[in-house]
Amino acid sequence: VQLQASGGGLVQAGGSLRLSCAASTPILSNYHMGWFRQAPGKEREFVAGINWSGTSTDYADSVKGRFTISRDNAKKTVYLQIYSLKVEDTAVYYCARRDTVVPSRDEYEYKYWGQGTQVTVSS
Repeated sequence: VQLQASGGGLVQAGGSLRLSCAASTPILSNYHMGWFRQAPGKEREFVAGINWSGTSTDYADSVKGRFTISRDNAKKTVYLQIYSLKVEDTAVYYCARRDTVVPSRDEYEYKYWGQGTQVTVSS
């Protein structure tokens, strides 16, 4: 299983980005998906999660109202739309897949990880 994250870049504060995560898994709908991020000098943290059908989402308090996670199982792709970017959103963003439909915020419960995409927000 491979996850390919893309869409990162350099953007000014207040701007927007859409990250994508393309999965090679045969059937994406069997699995819970999540986005995490790791800022320089900090531990990786949960950002957002989405259930197998896309009908239930979960967000870290720090991004709630500004980030939207979605998925297109037919395209085997998960998205993270980011609005109103802040300097503190600067990080490498990772998508990850669990081996179950059960939601989780714990990074150790995700089995597969993408390579990460860098998001840099300038002031």
